[in-house]
Amino acid sequence: MALDRRLKPVTPLIRDAATVILVRDAKSEPSLLMGQRGATAAFMPDKYVFPGGAVDDGDAEIPLVSSLSDTCAQRLQMEAKGPGASALATAAIRELWEETGQCLGEQGVWTDAPDSWSGFANRDLRPSAGALSFFFRALTPPGRPRRFDARFFLADAAALATDPDDFTNAEAELTHLHWVPVAKARELNLPFITRIVLAELESHLPNLGAPDRVPFVKNEEQSEVIWL
Repeated sequence: MALDRRLKPVTPLIRDAATVILVRDAKSEPSLLMGQRGATAAFMPDKYVFPGGAVDDGDAEIPLVSSLSDTCAQRLQMEAKGPGASALATAAIRELWEETGQCLGEQGVWTDAPDSWSGFANRDLRPSAGALSFFFRALTPPGRPRRFDARFFLADAAALATDPDDFTNAEAELTHLHWVPVAKARELNLPFITRIVLAELESHLPNLGAPDRVPFVKNEEQSEVIWL
């Protein structure tokens, strides 16, 4: 009997991820920090996105000067599985630094900082989640080469410890980093989920605190929205 050598499709592992929606001048002319992914990127090529990425194993070990609010932490930990609220917030802060060169931190000497946090330590900064509010959650649909369970955090650019117009320390993952007026953001090449997040954000502004309920777009056999 001949062997069936057809390869079965590999189901990608769903990775936990964190994203930062950084808002500038929320009460007057709000704008958002966004950048464009490369044309050859495996995930969302050419798309304009908010800075963010997967949670690393070491994120849970990084001490935060200020923690998330109790409300945000409780919502993030509604499921027993997955990383804790602190690890998700830390991942958001780290990815913001790596992709944009911007620091959400407070003054403080950090002598034993890991190499990946040297950008903070060299500026006598320690990461702080005090400005972050859990705002949105989305699961990448099946059939994609990579899948993420992404938590979106909202933050006021006024909380940055760095010059909001200086992107010289950003890594090369995102290009065309700039502040996009909310009214113009929909003109960019955006992922579908980012358009949904923008709609939620427009109805929430100028408030930058935690919403009354956090939408969670679950994409499994079919797409559905639940509220956290």
